[in-house]
Amino acid sequence: MITIDNIMNTVNMIERENLDIRTITMGISLLDCACENIDRCCEKTYDKIASLAKNLVKTGQEIEAEYGIPIVNKRISITPVSLFCHCKSEDDYVQMAKTLDRAAKEMGVDFIGGFSALVHKGFTSSDRALIQSLPRALSETDIVCSSVNVGCTRSGINMDAVKLMGPIIKQTARLTAENDSIGCAKLVVFANAVEDNPFMAGAFHGAGEGECVINVGISGPGVVKSALEDVKGQPFDVVADTIKKTSFKITRVGQLVANEASKRLGVPFGIIDLSLAPTPAIGDSIARILEEMGLEACGTHGTTAALALLNDAVKKGGIMASSHVGGLSGAFIPVSEDEGMIAAVKSGALTLEKLEAMTCVCSVGLDMIAIPGDTSEQTISAIIADEAAIGVINHKTTAVRIIPVYGKSVGDHAKFGGLLGEAPIIGVNKFSSNDFVMRGGRIPAPVHSFKS
Repeated sequence: MITIDNIMNTVNMIERENLDIRTITMGISLLDCACENIDRCCEKTYDKIASLAKNLVKTGQEIEAEYGIPIVNKRISITPVSLFCHCKSEDDYVQMAKTLDRAAKEMGVDFIGGFSALVHKGFTSSDRALIQSLPRALSETDIVCSSVNVGCTRSGINMDAVKLMGPIIKQTARLTAENDSIGCAKLVVFANAVEDNPFMAGAFHGAGEGECVINVGISGPGVVKSALEDVKGQPFDVVADTIKKTSFKITRVGQLVANEASKRLGVPFGIIDLSLAPTPAIGDSIARILEEMGLEACGTHGTTAALALLNDAVKKGGIMASSHVGGLSGAFIPVSEDEGMIAAVKSGALTLEKLEAMTCVCSVGLDMIAIPGDTSEQTISAIIADEAAIGVINHKTTAVRIIPVYGKSVGDHAKFGGLLGEAPIIGVNKFSSNDFVMRGGRIPAPVHSFKS
């Protein structure tokens, strides 16, 4: 039964604690758009997106107005493009990226994800062409997002793909240099990518998904931070229980929005991703939650343990609130999108190495991190390899969304705008990984992966 206290509590979370629905994401299967002729393939792709997503933004706005719950983004995710656009030409893939950009803009959404390739065990000629097209595709479009899955626990890490992604990221940075290399902010490299993630830049509509679904990503770091202020100095058992209860409340709000969007659009409800996704706004920070647990600054000793508690408690609270929790679900640590993380990097409390340690227990990985523009291709590939290894060995999703900001170095600042925020340039290890990366081949799957 809904009580007045429940209602007032939710109103307070929205008005004072930055609770929002981060995204309503419509997942669309484009497998039936496959065609040998690229012009026809683009035409079919555009028509299907326009047909299914034409009321997405309008519906989101109506739900916002009726329930008073902010919905920050409306997005589309599609079948990984290399699975249905069987091209061998870089130019053809750039044409498809421009088609997706045009369709998404005309639907009024904020981003479209799925310009993606899944190469964790090897490449097709289509995969190679898509990956080679990424610098142009991401620099010549505005809201297209891309991901490449280079590893999974079952098959290990495709080090040929890892080696390739370093130069691709560097070239993307160069082609978008005038905007602080923002093209790289639309590209994420995964291990163990999930098929129902509604968050960008890594969203895609997996091959195992239905024709069309609605996935909802919620947020609420400010709500958790506020709840922890009421249990200051109390044992961690109380901290964990408080986060679980708060996560339950947040997820119920997401469930309401998801059900309404599904009903009004006539599209099945997929999942709720209950990740705590920060923004650059004051009071909406994961770092400040960790500091509320007793850390002087995010990044000091104890930070990884605090993040592990937070991530686990969020999941436990969420799965009690909904039977359809999916996506990534936990706590994100994107540096440029979190004012507390930005402050920690500026103060020297938070380094790239500490961020890597934290990714062992967070929802994703090294996210929205600005590094010097002269960082070598091999160093970027080695960072990806490290993060993929964490995911593959630990049976979890990990990712790298790293931005070598062209023309800038440690001490400089990169500005991306909007939810992407801004970031101080963080230093990388000065020693070479060249010979390691250039080996190529495949790092085998771990022994514990062989289950059937």
